[in-house]
Amino acid sequence: MLEYVYQATGLLLIAFSLQSFLDKDNPKRVGNGLFWLIYGVTFLFGAMMPHWITGVMVLALTGLAAAGFMGTGNYSTTTEEQRKQSAGILKNKLFIPALVVPLGTVCISQLTDLGALIGLGLSSVVAILVALVITKSRPIHSLNEGRRLIDSIGWAAILSQFLAALGYLFNKAGVGETVAAIVQMFIPENMLIVKVMAYCIGMAVFTIVMGNAFAAFAVITTGIGIPLLILGQDGNAAIIGVLGMLSGFCGTLMTPMAANFNVVPAALLELKNKHHVILMQIIPGLVILTFNIILMYSFAF
Repeated sequence: MLEYVYQATGLLLIAFSLQSFLDKDNPKRVGNGLFWLIYGVTFLFGAMMPHWITGVMVLALTGLAAAGFMGTGNYSTTTEEQRKQSAGILKNKLFIPALVVPLGTVCISQLTDLGALIGLGLSSVVAILVALVITKSRPIHSLNEGRRLIDSIGWAAILSQFLAALGYLFNKAGVGETVAAIVQMFIPENMLIVKVMAYCIGMAVFTIVMGNAFAAFAVITTGIGIPLLILGQDGNAAIIGVLGMLSGFCGTLMTPMAANFNVVPAALLELKNKHHVILMQIIPGLVILTFNIILMYSFAF
């Protein structure tokens, strides 16, 4: 059933691409249309295509984004004044569709055997229907607004998938083993605090570089966490794993590579400084990282 969710996502992206091709107010409509068309095809037919074709399509996406062939156009949507007026009428009802998604996902994943991803897909469909009822809008409005939002985000909308794949490749290439060898060369055997700092800070830094704490976790835990802390110091794997992942999330707060957390909100809120979200999160991120180091050193061994 998960494949149906992917196919529905692909159909939506292809609909965005067709709208882009027909948008005469967008000087880059061909680039936009091609980007979302290729991306949509990977969702719609990904399970049926040879892997090398998918790889070529990923390179095509990279080329379109890097060459600056993407832009914004006309979305036949409401004006800012109309949106403010509607928000004033609906008030807190606007949060209902947003709450449907996480609540529905949790309920479906916990009460059925469908899993979280399928729950997310089904909850998203229900949230759209709820939003249409609350706002008394037509389905075409959701399509237009969806395209406006995804064009505002641009290529960064798919950055998290790229980075997750990169982390998988790094792990397959043995980067974790290389990191372990380098760390063991410079860290004294009897200095536990230094090893804890190397693991937590390594998780944060690698996440800053890759933009994905899950990808960093595979590499840094394989290279530092397991050999130096869990096996080398007989540490509590649960505590080390949880605080290590949380340290990675501290890096997420401080990097533009985590586009879905830091760049996307800035684009959606139309902030003048696209890095404003990151600047506001650096100090809390460093504070939490320091607290993680103290907790791991105090309770994991």
